[in-house]
Amino acid sequence: MSDDESDDETPYDFDDGIKSTRFKKLQKKLRKEVSWAIRDFKMIEEGDVVMVCISGGKDSFTLLDILLFLKRIAPINFEVVAVNLDQKQPGFPEDVLPKYLSEQGIPYYILEKDTYSIVKSVVPEGKTYCSACSRLRRGSLYGFAKQIGATKVALGHHRDDILATFFLNLFHGGSLKAMPPKLLSDDKQNVLIRPLAYVAEKDIIKYANYKQFPIIPCNLCGSQENLQRAMINDMLREWDKAHPKRLASMFKALQNVAPSQLADRNLFDFENLSLARTDDQRLFEGDNIQVGVADKLDKMGLPINPLVQSFNPKYQKDDKETTNKIPVINPLL
Repeated sequence: MSDDESDDETPYDFDDGIKSTRFKKLQKKLRKEVSWAIRDFKMIEEGDVVMVCISGGKDSFTLLDILLFLKRIAPINFEVVAVNLDQKQPGFPEDVLPKYLSEQGIPYYILEKDTYSIVKSVVPEGKTYCSACSRLRRGSLYGFAKQIGATKVALGHHRDDILATFFLNLFHGGSLKAMPPKLLSDDKQNVLIRPLAYVAEKDIIKYANYKQFPIIPCNLCGSQENLQRAMINDMLREWDKAHPKRLASMFKALQNVAPSQLADRNLFDFENLSLARTDDQRLFEGDNIQVGVADKLDKMGLPINPLVQSFNPKYQKDDKETTNKIPVINPLL
């Protein structure tokens, strides 16, 4: 019997009767990663009303599903409400989300607004609609969050979305920035959270396939996907296939920033760096120092016969060994 055909009959919360051992392990992994993100960035607090922006895609379905589970077991009380913006794209299946959310007993709002026509009228022919569409959607959803009193707005961006945004800004925007897991909106009216920040897209794809969410495609408007982002996503997927740990390492780098090792003068005070030397002197450890044009060195006040000393034995592993450790002056370089 394969792993996917496990005979484990133990009921599993929110698994829709799925008995696969692999699914259970994946579900546990995703729940842990979402819990860690919420904890690390203090995304959800006692009494919060979390508005989950659900588009009908795999990411937002997964986010909603996991948050509803965590709501049941969390040591704090918070509410979850699903909100979808029906932008009136031609062919949009208007019955899918209300049917699914009602069957699951999830409170929801469906906002109807013809942003599709607005985008079509302002975006030149042949250009992609994604950017303008996204801005209009965010504006409507953020305003509605304040209207209903939602204290947090949860978005379905995952780890790979965050990395893709980082590389888009690096390659095309001339800036080192991505999507933060938690953000105060520019107008300070909403706190945005991304509980899937630690979750890999490939795991979300597997999860959504197991759960058989009623996925609504994002290309109903007929617009070509943003080519730059598509190329970045392809690059990340190829890296992940060839080097499975690379994306995790890159995301870790976003959490381990060393401003003094970059070049942003607003982030680090390079201009006022100053020495803090002591009187201790460390002679050059080597065999010899050649000195040339000594008279000019002397005029500069520099030594014309600097002293040397043999290699410091404190860097040796053992007196009997001939192999020496290389002394590291600045390990950051």
